[in-house]
Amino acid sequence: MDKCMKSIMIVFNQANTGRVEYMLDVLGIKGFTFFEQVQGRGTNGGEPRRGTHAWPEMNSCVITVVEDEKVPELLESVKKLDMRNEEVGVRAFVWNVETTV
Repeated sequence: MDKCMKSIMIVFNQANTGRVEYMLDVLGIKGFTFFEQVQGRGTNGGEPRRGTHAWPEMNSCVITVVEDEKVPELLESVKKLDMRNEEVGVRAFVWNVETTV
């Protein structure tokens, strides 16, 4: 039987790129996919990240798949990172992984 897995997408201001990569290393999460130049705006009063003259900052995004028991530790690390500088912002989203090949 396959292990229960979750996919976690972490969206963060590019200023946090090194911190996010370090967080994954410390937690022993080796596999991830990294997206640069991600545009968007947070739902909790977030300013747009568009890479334009008016909104020059940009986000990045990491998606990783981990075993269920790894999720709470990763989410706690994301929360701590967000609390370091809430204006910069970092969010994590979790969903079930049905199958991997």
